[in-house]
Amino acid sequence: MRTGARGIFPAYYALEVTKEPEQVKVRSADWVERYRLKFLGSVQVPYHKGNDVLCAAMQKIATNRRMTLQYNPPPSCILEINMKGVKLVVSSGGISECNHFFQLKNISFCGYHPKNNKYFGFITKHPADHRFACHVFVSENSTKHLAEAIGKAFQLYYKEFVEFSCPTEDIYLE
Repeated sequence: MRTGARGIFPAYYALEVTKEPEQVKVRSADWVERYRLKFLGSVQVPYHKGNDVLCAAMQKIATNRRMTLQYNPPPSCILEINMKGVKLVVSSGGISECNHFFQLKNISFCGYHPKNNKYFGFITKHPADHRFACHVFVSENSTKHLAEAIGKAFQLYYKEFVEFSCPTEDIYLE
């Protein structure tokens, strides 16, 4: 490998690796992102993932909400996302009414509506039963960054726990 000769040996696949400048790293356990949204509601869905399932749930909730919008406006909420899960804090009139925590392992799909990215939803599985629910939110701005934050939470969770508890090993044949 030191000669740089190419052939069937690993030198052919070896590349010089340069060290990138170190960045200040925040411990993944400390990472939290918060988003202010309006909670439209939740509905039971037949499957645990898929953009079709997500869009159908958004359509159903938005249609039901339009009928009650005048006398029952959607409550404000804060979604707190970290590597453990998603915390939903629903408030009405500045008073925190209820808190819900969805463990990351129970979230199977999330995304924003492809035609109107102000709508966001995520699908969770029931911890004990074979049932799934979609939780839908609306924002004044795009929710693309919110979906990316949940993706980041999954990456951090995987890096922190799964890599160490279930390591993959390279197998070399001699």
